Amino acid sequence: MLLPLDSQEVQPIEDHKAEKPKHLNPNRIRDHLANERTYLSWMRSGIALMGFGVLIVRMRILHPPIAPQPPGNGWKLGLAFSIVGLLAVLLSTQHYFVVRNDIEEDTYEPPDRWVILSTLAVLFLGLGVIYYIFSFPFEMAGVGLIE
Repeated sequence: MLLPLDSQEVQPIEDHKAEKPKHLNPNRIRDHLANERTYLSWMRSGIALMGFGVLIVRMRILHPPIAPQPPGNGWKLGLAFSIVGLLAVLLSTQHYFVVRNDIEEDTYEPPDRWVILSTLAVLFLGLGVIYYIFSFPFEMAGVGLIE
């Protein structure tokens, strides 16, 4: 015996597409590990830049010139290296978390601005090192160009 269904008791079947579990990127783990390796590489680079800045500042102590000289501008170049290294550490940490969230949301797009910014920073620091090295008088260091 079939009983008639009351129209108020019947509820329409809802669309379950909204409740469907989100499919994760199958390369998600590999992407996170690559992000971590990139972060650690930037950290090493930042630490190396800071160390090189300290070395530039301390060069006069390691090899003092024969004749007394004023401190010069070497400390400014060393400070610039240290600041760029510190910024690399800070920005790499911020970038790591942005990329981590983008990987989780599957919306990652590689930014070109970081490549351009870091290239310009290292380019200017390198030019500063070249200027600093070749502006130091060779005669004061005890090295003659023609022997």
